[in-house]
Amino acid sequence: MNRNDVSWQGYWPACPTPFRVDGSIDHGALRKLLDYYLEVGVHGVLINGTTGEWFSQTPEERRLVAETAIDQVAGRVPVIVGCAAYTAREAAEFGRHAIDVGASGIESTPPPYSKTYDDETVAYYEDLASAVKAPILVYNWPHGTAVDIGPALAERLVEIDNVVALKDSTPNAEQFYETARTVVDRVRVFGPFMSREGFERLLSDGGDGFIGGGTIFGAPDAAFWEDYWHGDHDLCRAHADNVDRLFPKLWLPGGWGGVYAAYQSQLKAIMKMIGQPGGEPRRPRLPLTDPASLTAIREILREASLLPVELENV
Repeated sequence: MNRNDVSWQGYWPACPTPFRVDGSIDHGALRKLLDYYLEVGVHGVLINGTTGEWFSQTPEERRLVAETAIDQVAGRVPVIVGCAAYTAREAAEFGRHAIDVGASGIESTPPPYSKTYDDETVAYYEDLASAVKAPILVYNWPHGTAVDIGPALAERLVEIDNVVALKDSTPNAEQFYETARTVVDRVRVFGPFMSREGFERLLSDGGDGFIGGGTIFGAPDAAFWEDYWHGDHDLCRAHADNVDRLFPKLWLPGGWGGVYAAYQSQLKAIMKMIGQPGGEPRRPRLPLTDPASLTAIREILREASLLPVELENV
């Protein structure tokens, strides 16, 4: 397999998993959230990634979330299911289930906590690919794994037969651009192309899409990629400028955490403000409740014209 065996491209939300205050999963809210994503034109969905808080779910919950999402999307866009685990054996169990219930592919980081060396990282993906005969998206998430997949390691990973895509969340932008140039001829590359600098690199070196935590902007995020494909580059630059103005006010450098709370906690607070059914985070993540922080976020969203009209003067 290679990049030509899948059609993955464009804007994909890494879908949050909505939890209730008591910690239970709100599958109804998940269905509503997925419908919203489809209404605003996303090109695919990632389930049970970092934003989906896979780490606080039981194995059975992870399988049920995947089943709910695949059922609700019903083939309208591709669905990739996150299968990250401490061993390839465990990841493969999630992967086989995901493919059996209709996923378009699976995603995994290198195994967290163990801080694998390069040969071990390659072996992990080789074992996963041997056990699950399906397209694999490699997820570079150094903040959660202590492994940063640079160009040399990426070149080794893309030679594994089932690996067809890379989601690169390194905090090192120059490393990302070099990695993208190195492997984009063989795998789909998802990364930070939606800034002004990222867009210029997209034009010069190529790339396929962005998988972001939900979507704060909504339809304009998907439209960025439609405009790119249609050659409307000035519209892309205008949206990239909006991203560059907003995101540094909300997210820490590298996008791994929020300015006011953990990534998932802050994102879900924002989703409430803009009317998206994100639910609550689940422990170990705590909800963002500090009044001063919530006021600051609301003002940032108001300045960006992202609050619903009825909340503009609240």
